Amino acid sequence: MKSRKLGKSGLEVSALGLGCMGMSSGYGPAADKMEMISLIRKAVELGVTFFDTAEAYGPFFNEELVGEALAPFHGQVAIATKFGFDIDLATGRRLPGVDSRPKHIRQVVEASLRRLKIETIDLLYQHRVDPNVPIEDVAGTVKDLIRQGKVRHFGLSEAAAQTIRRAHAVQPLAAVQSEYSLWWRKPEPEVLPTVEELGIGFVPFSPLGAGFLTGAIDDKTTFHNSDLRSIVTRFTPEARRENQAFVDLLGSVASDKGATKAQIALAWLLAKKPWIVPIPGTTKLHRLEENIDSAKVQLTAEDIGKIDGAAASLVAQGERLPEAAEKLTGL
Repeated sequence: MKSRKLGKSGLEVSALGLGCMGMSSGYGPAADKMEMISLIRKAVELGVTFFDTAEAYGPFFNEELVGEALAPFHGQVAIATKFGFDIDLATGRRLPGVDSRPKHIRQVVEASLRRLKIETIDLLYQHRVDPNVPIEDVAGTVKDLIRQGKVRHFGLSEAAAQTIRRAHAVQPLAAVQSEYSLWWRKPEPEVLPTVEELGIGFVPFSPLGAGFLTGAIDDKTTFHNSDLRSIVTRFTPEARRENQAFVDLLGSVASDKGATKAQIALAWLLAKKPWIVPIPGTTKLHRLEENIDSAKVQLTAEDIGKIDGAAASLVAQGERLPEAAEKLTGL
């Protein structure tokens, strides 16, 4: 797979990364550990060098999984993880709200290094902006961790443009991670121009709309009660019927290109900017292979214009996150 540079940071990774959250949490019961280790290692074999996890996924289970899976590939891959939620480090109990106090950041980093079985975190994101801690203090803390050799690069997740500027002024950001896909384009007006101006890479999470844009979900699909989609209004049966128009649009382009809907959704992101690196997640080998092959799909300017023109008249129905989580985002 071809590689891409995340802005001016010098961090070079595969054009597509692998989001690992869903292997342990978020979309129903955790998958079989040994199967997921095999899947992650297969991703490396297929050319993926960028893996995304966080202490909050589990909590902790996902970092342990990723650490074990990638232990044979130290120096060959880049691991991104995150701090910022209020989690009891002794028990793993997730508490309400966020916590980016400098002391807590340092504690989280030490714990993440142990779980990931590494000496340095390649990319450390603030998972969500903490309204109670100035972003300058957060950036300064990560700057110290970089000086100590415990972190290589700094990133923010779901941060607003002004927050990005303030953090970048203290410690240059390698990447900003936010949800971005054909049905969630809120980063386009402000965040994407800001990161381009500052030379920061952009990492879209949920680039396939939590699976919806693949066409594998319809209004009859049911979700386990531990699946976030069971409480997200964008995934009510009524919303899914309305949102099918996005899938149909992708399907019309896919048929012309001899590709799948998922591949067009990812190729659309890849065609936007050379410093955009999507991180689709999966627990299935055939989906992993399908996603990776999207890097081979070439969309012309005419194709992009067709998709953007048609999508301009579509409005996604329902909220992308539960109300409480939405309030924590910086967008």
